Amino acid sequence: MAIHRFSHPLPMYLERTKESYRLQTEGRDHLPGGVTANIKHFAPYPIVMKHGEGAELTDVDQNKYVDFLMGYGSLALGHGHPAVTGAIGRQMQTDGTCLFGTPHELEFKYAGKIKSYFPSMERLRYTNSGTEATLLALRLAYAYTGKTKLAKFEGHYHGGYNEVLYSINPDTARAGNPDEPRSVPESAGLLPGGDENTIILPFNNIDATERILRRNQNDLAAVMIEPVQGGFIPADESFISRLREVTEELGIVLIFDEVKTGFRSALGGAQQSYQVTPDLTTLGKVIGGGFPFGIVGGKKEIMDISSPKAGSDVFDTLQSRNSSSEDTLFHSGTYNGHPMILAAGLAVIEELEKSYAAALQFTDHFRKELSAFFAAKGLPFQTAGMGTIFNLIFSAEEVRNYRDMQKADLGFRKDLDLHLINEGIYTKPLNRYSIATVHTDRELARTMDALHNIFNHRLGGS
Repeated sequence: MAIHRFSHPLPMYLERTKESYRLQTEGRDHLPGGVTANIKHFAPYPIVMKHGEGAELTDVDQNKYVDFLMGYGSLALGHGHPAVTGAIGRQMQTDGTCLFGTPHELEFKYAGKIKSYFPSMERLRYTNSGTEATLLALRLAYAYTGKTKLAKFEGHYHGGYNEVLYSINPDTARAGNPDEPRSVPESAGLLPGGDENTIILPFNNIDATERILRRNQNDLAAVMIEPVQGGFIPADESFISRLREVTEELGIVLIFDEVKTGFRSALGGAQQSYQVTPDLTTLGKVIGGGFPFGIVGGKKEIMDISSPKAGSDVFDTLQSRNSSSEDTLFHSGTYNGHPMILAAGLAVIEELEKSYAAALQFTDHFRKELSAFFAAKGLPFQTAGMGTIFNLIFSAEEVRNYRDMQKADLGFRKDLDLHLINEGIYTKPLNRYSIATVHTDRELARTMDALHNIFNHRLGGS
């Protein structure tokens, strides 16, 4: 059955969000494009929010929304959870400050909690974002192996710095053979020749991946992967286990970017689900409780390169005659291990220990309800995901990688998302759904009512 087309969602969107439009227009005088991060933008203009509580957002036009974006998955407990706000208040009251600039006890306590769920992280370092975490992981791999190139997978996102800004969302006409993907730049300002140092691999295609890795083994310091692409396309078990075997054989550091999947695919991330142990892991989002935070952890022998005891450091003004700053991998940051963020993150994990199973059960129920709804409409549809993240895909074909995803009806999905926003159901168009512990049958009912209303009143011809 052909997918019917909706009536255009923009007239209602423009009518409902006039104050957002005004603020966005004024904001362009101060901020490039009116946003502080490109990911916040979508056409015709993003909505300006002013309040969040539980599972709900309120915008500057007083429209209320069920929030399924949840800070791109960061808010596993929803907005303003009392466990988080209480932990922040207690930290300030007990410590008397939001920042020491010195080691403090919570750094060690939180590290122990993380290691209990990620035993592959024998040692770890705190950063201020998931992007910083993947950047540090790469530097550690370069230092440990003495090699200078990175391999990443087509369609995988690891942050906004030069080495990884290739083939995230490439035009498939430019991307080359699916078995030999080209390295396609995704930003202006990248250094000339950078595409030669970032090798692109085909996700869920182990034969082609292994061929590329063996051909480049002498230059490759690391393979970085989202074990669940975008948080919702899982790796095949055979693929991820063989990737571990090959990288170990070839002396290539395997980095699991679990910024999206940590405490979401499972409490111990995708590596818990797959029972595969990477050399390094990066975490972010959930672990900061809504604050900017990241972690790098992994094998002791790799992580200890960053120890100031390994040799002289850039801040060591009395350098040993037997060592120089090049002997120690430099990593620092005024806000690393921020007490307030660690308090918030620890509170989130402790709450998830009690409520993750229920959130997972709700996610599964929600996905089944959506599948039943669209099946009844005769539409080619599937949900894809793992744990408390999933996405809506309008395609009858199996989706195992980036190129499969491009064959889905993304135009229909984008129109549906804008209609859902008009009905008070929010995620950024084309983005994944991230379930929080505060989502209940009430939010599910509101979502299904919105879908019924859209299909009863907003459909045009096929």
